Amino acid sequence: MKRPWSDTFRVAISGILHAFRTERNMRVHGAVTILVIAMGIGFGISVSDWLWIGLAITLVFTAELLNTAVEAAVDLSMPSKHPIAKIAKDTAAGAVFVTAVFAVIVGAVIFFYPVVNLFW
Repeated sequence: MKRPWSDTFRVAISGILHAFRTERNMRVHGAVTILVIAMGIGFGISVSDWLWIGLAITLVFTAELLNTAVEAAVDLSMPSKHPIAKIAKDTAAGAVFVTAVFAVIVGAVIFFYPVVNLFW
């Protein structure tokens, strides 16, 4: 039996909320997202800049959600420490790191001149 669309959205939102409640880094990403959106509005960035910012935000949140899922699945299947479980968790965390570095580079490129112009 197929699920109604409302169930699909409900479980997805439940997963996102779970990550915000349980993962400190997800809350940090959320706070930085609010700051970046405020800066974008304040500096009046272009539509193309908004697209880059949106891509960076989406990638970071997606990577963090996948990292949370990998950690939960590994913890369920391997409650005790195991070298292969560590590799899975570390690799998933590495994916978050890579996307976060990309997001920082995007932010630096977009906001460098507007921030410099505030002081000169």
